[in-house]
Amino acid sequence: MVKRDGSKEPFDRSKVVAGLMKAIKNRPVSEKQVSQLVDRVEEKLRRKAPVVTTQEVGVEVLTLLRRLDDVAYLRFASVYKDFKELTDFERELGILLPKREPAGSADHRRGARSSRARAKR
Repeated sequence: MVKRDGSKEPFDRSKVVAGLMKAIKNRPVSEKQVSQLVDRVEEKLRRKAPVVTTQEVGVEVLTLLRRLDDVAYLRFASVYKDFKELTDFERELGILLPKREPAGSADHRRGARSSRARAKR
């Protein structure tokens, strides 16, 4: 595995598991689910290339973790992506949360259309 500084070291499953265990603390995610997630990461990266970067490992972990638990994802991302500011969390939340209309705006438009329709009658 190639680290960010360019040095190489073997893939260490225990480091990935340790990081995930911190991210899932007090979350409804089991150790078995973590183990299965790391298994999938390893399988995918082995198929990809003989040498992978720590960035590729992190991205794959984040991709799978996001499907498992949003809070654990955000915790892991905050360490992996080295969040420094509140805006880093806001940016990541913007990715996680679907774009939603403000509460009541659809009902308000529907009501406006109905009153316009009644006015035409």
